[in-house]
Amino acid sequence: MRSKTFVFVSLLVLASMLLAACQPAAPEKVVETVVVEKEGQTVVVTATPEEAVAEKKSIRLNLGPGDVPTLDPALATDTSSIQVLWEIMMGLTRQDEVTNEVQPALAKSWDISEDGKTYTFHLRDDIYWVKYDAVKEEVVQVMDCQETPAPRKVTANDIYYGMLRTLKPETGSNYAYVLAFAVEGASDYNNGKTDDPATVGVKVIDDTTLEIKFVEPAAYNAAIAGMWVAYPQPSWLIDGDDCTEAQGDRWTETGFNQGIGPYVLKEWVHDSFITVVKNPFWPADVASVPQPKIDEVTWTMLDETAAFAEYETGNIDAAAVPLADIDRVKADPELSAQLTIAPNLCTYYYGFNTKAPVVDDVRVRRALSMAIDRQALIDNVTKGEQVPAQWFSRPGLAGAPTLESHPDLGIKSDAEAAKKELQSYLDEKGVTADSLDITLMFNTSSAHQKIAEAIQQMWKDTLGVNVKLVNQEWAVYLETIRSDQTPQIYRLGWCPDYADANNFIREVFAVNGSANPDKNSDGEPDGGINWKNEDFEAKVREAAKELDPVKRVELYAEAEEMLVVDAAAIAPIYWYTRVTVTKPYVTRTFGSAGQESVDKWDIDMAAKGQ
Repeated sequence: MRSKTFVFVSLLVLASMLLAACQPAAPEKVVETVVVEKEGQTVVVTATPEEAVAEKKSIRLNLGPGDVPTLDPALATDTSSIQVLWEIMMGLTRQDEVTNEVQPALAKSWDISEDGKTYTFHLRDDIYWVKYDAVKEEVVQVMDCQETPAPRKVTANDIYYGMLRTLKPETGSNYAYVLAFAVEGASDYNNGKTDDPATVGVKVIDDTTLEIKFVEPAAYNAAIAGMWVAYPQPSWLIDGDDCTEAQGDRWTETGFNQGIGPYVLKEWVHDSFITVVKNPFWPADVASVPQPKIDEVTWTMLDETAAFAEYETGNIDAAAVPLADIDRVKADPELSAQLTIAPNLCTYYYGFNTKAPVVDDVRVRRALSMAIDRQALIDNVTKGEQVPAQWFSRPGLAGAPTLESHPDLGIKSDAEAAKKELQSYLDEKGVTADSLDITLMFNTSSAHQKIAEAIQQMWKDTLGVNVKLVNQEWAVYLETIRSDQTPQIYRLGWCPDYADANNFIREVFAVNGSANPDKNSDGEPDGGINWKNEDFEAKVREAAKELDPVKRVELYAEAEEMLVVDAAAIAPIYWYTRVTVTKPYVTRTFGSAGQESVDKWDIDMAAKGQ
């Protein structure tokens, strides 16, 4: 590690004006970049404005259609929100986007107790709260309320506040369940059984030391401690203090937002774009999160078809390839050279509201799942070399079964078996297949629509069932599928928060998981798949505790069979691949878990200018 850290202080354009006719020509304008060491010494680098402009690196990417739902770490549940938070905030740990290794971030190290449950995190003392000053047009440090104001450093109290705020019932966090599952006392606090924060296993030892007590010894505990729901949050900005007006829910908006990541929110124009700029105060020796090379990042909010059109015209620098364009891209010499198809650790699935009419019968759910010809869908529609999913937890995750070890596990496409299942239901009810009233809902997207239409046709051809299709804008959709308005069938994808099967099958589908919420805190689900099975609950808890990796895989395999076959509460469809084009002047990593670390990317400005 370096003994001295340099931080960027300011960018000033100095122009000399001629006030006397006898003066010589005005000197050339210069841009001064002042770099200050912690010890107080300065280094000055000068360049012309033209050189400075030429060196500014900016990149345009796309998040997908619909506004980003939130930039509040306590409230974020979707990949778009989490992607932006990934760059403007930071957790105790950070998972490498390629290897999935858990690495130090705000915490420079941590100790684990002998029983594996208590983690003591030792924080860095050089991470500062920052914000974008639109008047100065630069990133500035947030100052505290002392008589002589000083920059606010991130402390253990900020993380403690953030975790407790996430867990408070009144916050309404749909992702608090992760902490409730993992942290001692967090479940009762989150469910309102107690309002005493001292019962939660999070303790501030001092400004740079935080203790977290977990329910079980598990390899993924350090990863959970680094998730966005456990990010620091600015209490003075949200609740107010002696020198800061309380902003409440507005704290995430343009002009108010304060962050601690390698980038800083500059502008959020709802339903249009989000722009972040690099944080000049980010230290140089955080191995997991380097100082950014790209000065400014803008994410648009376009459907992938529109985004790809922008990519082809040169207005976006990396984009997903729409389903309709994959064949053309593969055949095009230039575009094919920019194409990357690679596995990632995400799963595409349809969830069933098991309490909704018609699909409240397991035979109907199982028939619909088996009637999906997953390989035909991949070959003819998605065309991205995806893998037909027989269960939910993506192979490659710790604890997840693989197709090599469990080739017959889960559910497969089987038209004849699907017909028999549905006919059993129809005979018992005395109805016909074409009389069944079933709706499939998906979030607005041309890709999801094409997939839904293909599966709709499979259900018609194989089962004679006419399924209606409905779509909603992303933010509205997320609320709908976690409410008492959950449709009979709905589309979702899941990418890992950390690379372990526990984060998939348990944290998504156990009671009060992401897709099985317990809104009333009464132990009964009332949203999402609306499903409870005591054997399943016991099995995923047992698997979480199991230290033998072979036994652990078998336990998760048994739980998967319960979920996708015995109950058919979901229809797994495929395991994702990445299908992306990137401009040749961009040097980048490819995240395997949903988020991209743009802080590790770079742009060859000379190549871009050609």
